[in-house]
Amino acid sequence: MDLHDQLKKLFPDHQPSEEIEETESEPKELWVQTEPMICKFEKRKGKPTTIIEGYTGSDDDFKILAKELKTKLSVGGTFKDDSIIIQGDYRDKIMTILKEKGFKVKRVGG
Repeated sequence: MDLHDQLKKLFPDHQPSEEIEETESEPKELWVQTEPMICKFEKRKGKPTTIIEGYTGSDDDFKILAKELKTKLSVGGTFKDDSIIIQGDYRDKIMTILKEKGFKVKRVGG
């Protein structure tokens, strides 16, 4: 007995509606700037953080970029004051990800 048969027994008067096709949303193309973004390392309250600054596009694009970085690295972070703050020292990995996307990145601090 499959799920449809079980549901028919529970709700005999229900008429199923037509199924809606799910459209996959295409990934939004981010605006790539000519000036390099700054990727720096800081310690805040004794914990290492990586900070990315210098994006001149819209805040929505920068938030999308922050979410992509956090999911690819599987780490926590936030978007605050026109900068992305990632928990941990991931400068090298972040720089390679951003270079693959076409951004120019400058390493600052060590």
